[in-house]
Amino acid sequence: MRHSLRRVIASVVLLIAAHASFAQAPQTVQLQNLTWTELRDQVRAGKTTIIIPIGGTEQSGPYVAVGKHNVRAEYLSEKIAQRLGNALVAPVVAYVPEGGYAPPTSHMRFPGTITIPDDVFEKLLESAANSFAVHGFRNIVFLGDHGGYQKDLKQVVAHLNKTWAGTNARAILPPEYYETSSDGYAQILRQHGYRDDEIGTHAGLADTSLQLAVAPQMVRLSELKAAPKPGAADGVYDGDPRRSSAELGQLGVDAIVSRTVDAIRRDTAGR
Repeated sequence: MRHSLRRVIASVVLLIAAHASFAQAPQTVQLQNLTWTELRDQVRAGKTTIIIPIGGTEQSGPYVAVGKHNVRAEYLSEKIAQRLGNALVAPVVAYVPEGGYAPPTSHMRFPGTITIPDDVFEKLLESAANSFAVHGFRNIVFLGDHGGYQKDLKQVVAHLNKTWAGTNARAILPPEYYETSSDGYAQILRQHGYRDDEIGTHAGLADTSLQLAVAPQMVRLSELKAAPKPGAADGVYDGDPRRSSAELGQLGVDAIVSRTVDAIRRDTAGR
């Protein structure tokens, strides 16, 4: 009788401890918010897809903060990982090629932009991907929010997959992510009656609306609404952001997330 009571008490203590441990584990898809043991256990349980969000620190006109791409890439990657259910999100890559600095070219002509050489950028991504492969991730997904380095991403993915041939690891670059955030989203805005000279290619209505949906605190909306139309000298290319809104941006967010999730599921099916 005494031994039975001890077993019951021991079982109850173990259940309480397990429940407490589960309650303390954060409900997050952000790798940086997990301990190494929590991460190990999640990988063993099937979370073998890791998303590497790639942003960039660059000017986006007078009315959008320079960390636009970083915050947006992280936000969208988190939504995509949550929808997938078997994915985690790596820390965002904020240092990317943005032009030269001797003399300053491209976005480097504007204060706040940070650039690194293409080869350094590619090595950084390869090293991160190899780190994840070592720790059990099988699908390493690159999501790049900026058009300037898409060719670098293609080269990195091709090199990794050649290196990983015969292993369980695979690098994935779903084109739907960037295509939807650029041409795909522009098409959605056209269907809602907006012109190309408003939509723009950088810091115009499309870019600014996406940011209002993702991180409105990064857009100086009151100043923007009262301003004259900004132009290339202000860092706004082929667009007019003054009619931007979070509602328009949400259309883009929904499309980017759903199409990218479908693409990743297709690319990882059966793995």
